[in-house]
Amino acid sequence: MRANLDSVFNVTRNLIEGLIERSYGRIVNVSSVNGQKGQFGQTNYSAAKAGMHGFTMALAREVAAAGVMLNTVSPGYIDSPMIRAVPEKVRDRIEHDIPVKRFGTPADIARAIAFLTDEAAGFITGSDLSVKGGQHMR
Repeated sequence: MRANLDSVFNVTRNLIEGLIERSYGRIVNVSSVNGQKGQFGQTNYSAAKAGMHGFTMALAREVAAAGVMLNTVSPGYIDSPMIRAVPEKVRDRIEHDIPVKRFGTPADIARAIAFLTDEAAGFITGSDLSVKGGQHMR
C-alpha cells in the first residue's frame, strides 16, 4: 500500500499546486490489470492499484477546470525480468491467454503515456487506459 498508493498521493501533493498555477499539467499514474480484476494472492497489490485509479478520478474532477488532466495506464503482462522469472510452462499459458498472443513491451506502455501527456489529450481526464493485449476486457 505504501509503495503503490501512498507514493501516488505523496508525489502528487508536492506538484499539483504548481500545475494548477500554470493552468496546465498532465499526470499519468501507472496502475495494473490486477487493479481492475484482482489477482489471487495479491489482494494488497490489487487494492492499492484500484485505489490509485480511484485517487486519479477524484483528483481529476477537482483540477480539470484548471487545465490539469489526470489518468491512469493499466498494463497487463509486460516482457520484463519479472515475467521472464516465471516458469516457462506458466509463462506460455499466460501468453496463450492474451488475445494478441504476446506480452507487452515497455515501449507499448511508453506510447500510451506519451499519448495521455500530449497537449492534444486535453479532453481526456479521469480515464484508465488499459494496455494489455485484450486480456481482461471490460
